[in-house]
Amino acid sequence: MSDNLEKALLPAGMRDVLAPDAEYEASVVERLMAAFARHGYERVKPPLLEFEDGLLAGSGQAMATQAFRLMDPVSHRMVAVRPDMTLQVARIAATRLTDRARPLRLSYAGQVLRVKGSQLRPSRQFGQVGAELIGSAAPAADAEVILMAAEALAEIGIPNLTVDLGIPTLVPAVLSKVAMGADARTRVRQALDRKDVAAVTALKGALGDTAAVLARLLGAGGPAAEGLKALAALDLGAAAKAERDALAEVAALVEAGAKALGLGDLRLTVDPVENRGFEYHTGVTFTFFAEGVRGELGSGGRYSAGNGTSDGEPATGLTLFMDTIIEVVPSPAAPRRLFLPANTPPERRREFQESCWITVSGLDKNEDAITAARRLGCDHVLIGGRIEAVPADRR
Repeated sequence: MSDNLEKALLPAGMRDVLAPDAEYEASVVERLMAAFARHGYERVKPPLLEFEDGLLAGSGQAMATQAFRLMDPVSHRMVAVRPDMTLQVARIAATRLTDRARPLRLSYAGQVLRVKGSQLRPSRQFGQVGAELIGSAAPAADAEVILMAAEALAEIGIPNLTVDLGIPTLVPAVLSKVAMGADARTRVRQALDRKDVAAVTALKGALGDTAAVLARLLGAGGPAAEGLKALAALDLGAAAKAERDALAEVAALVEAGAKALGLGDLRLTVDPVENRGFEYHTGVTFTFFAEGVRGELGSGGRYSAGNGTSDGEPATGLTLFMDTIIEVVPSPAAPRRLFLPANTPPERRREFQESCWITVSGLDKNEDAITAARRLGCDHVLIGGRIEAVPADRR
């Protein structure tokens, strides 16, 4: 293997993003952030590294296995590279912004690094864009974040969105009065994750009548209207009923808001037993999908914001995954690149740039302008003070 090829090798899950893709991704990020800013979300920028015992404490333990760790040579303490930005923003709210009026609306964009990729997301480094609404327990807060994301995704050109609503606290509430060992509880969770009704029913010996309730919860997954109707027919205890009603209220607010905003193609589904990826969430969750796209565009939901502890402020947040989104967004139009001969005055160059041309200046007065334009990937060239297209047979 040559030295150049050796230097080009990257670790698994890492990649170079080249032009024009890198610039286009940056522009999409800024469009999403601008959409959040219109709703009053203020941008914050957490650090790439934090002390391990802070970043991965409390709710952060859910991401502990995904975090790269290293020794800080200055403090001689262990630090971790952020595998996610949500909990960093929650920390900022709970420490640096404690005196700010609530609800607090914050947004962020940045890169995260994880120990392992997944089957749906093999990249170990990717961009996140997100928003957090901190200090309100109202269902309207959940609906605001969901609708804001739906609007932003539609604005950047992603049609036929589906929002899958979940309530990972429902199953624990249903099981709260069932006396069962850790092994049986694990088998129940595995059966629910596999959406295996037969396996749930087979656990009737450990669950009693609750097995039938869980089986009906599994059957309620699907389009929101039918799923919520099925959930409403269940005879649940007070705690489980409160979780179910919270899900129904958020769904109703999102449906009404989507209609008012003209998001007619936004589809709502429910999955009342989904838990994977939502281990630290405390209420309604949501995941965005697009038709024909493998993997989620983003996800989020209700959690407790406060140094990773369960007694923090009520919050709801959203994270969009740029590696998936950039594959779905319509390809950008090729930029207009204008080659300017070496003797072009600077004021002319500025005029062209203000007219939305990308200008590439020549450095060699003796080089043929059309030849140089072709070599440098320009589709137009300035000849005799006039802009001309580079001839097709010479590009």
